[in-house]
Amino acid sequence: MNSKVLFVLALVAVAAADKRPRPSYGAPPPPPPQPSYSAPQPVYSAPESSEEFEPPKYNFEWEVKDQYSGNDFEHQEERDDDNTQGAYSVQLPDGRLQRVTYYVNGDSGYIAEVTYEGEAEYPSAESRESYGPPQPSYSAPESEESVEAPVYSPPRPQYAPPQPSYSPPQRTYGRPQ
Repeated sequence: MNSKVLFVLALVAVAAADKRPRPSYGAPPPPPPQPSYSAPQPVYSAPESSEEFEPPKYNFEWEVKDQYSGNDFEHQEERDDDNTQGAYSVQLPDGRLQRVTYYVNGDSGYIAEVTYEGEAEYPSAESRESYGPPQPSYSAPESEESVEAPVYSPPRPQYAPPQPSYSPPQRTYGRPQ
């Protein structure tokens, strides 16, 4: 029993003699000071007077007239400062020509006048039923005598596989003696 008491006392003495630092759970240290920063200022400055820039001014025109496809487009526009005027036209599938004339005066908005030239033509019910992919057509030659029938022969093989050859094995050793 004495040995047990001595052992416990020795253990307590070793624990009391331990001088390791104890952890402290306080507030974290303050962050290091940040360098001062100021955002860069924009370099652009508004013009002092309206004489430094010119108001928009342009004029353009283009057209497409394709006889093969039937496409007929054109567009013309001119602008001087806030005043814009122009016109465009397009050939519609029903055969009419649609013309749009427009103008914009300052903040008044887009004002357009639409007119149509020609009469609309629609296909009849019978012709609409015939629409679809083109059907193949074939007509025989005028006379059978002038056309020779082609002669076909089977293709000749270009490659002949090797033929196996077999011979009985030869003895390479002698009989035991």
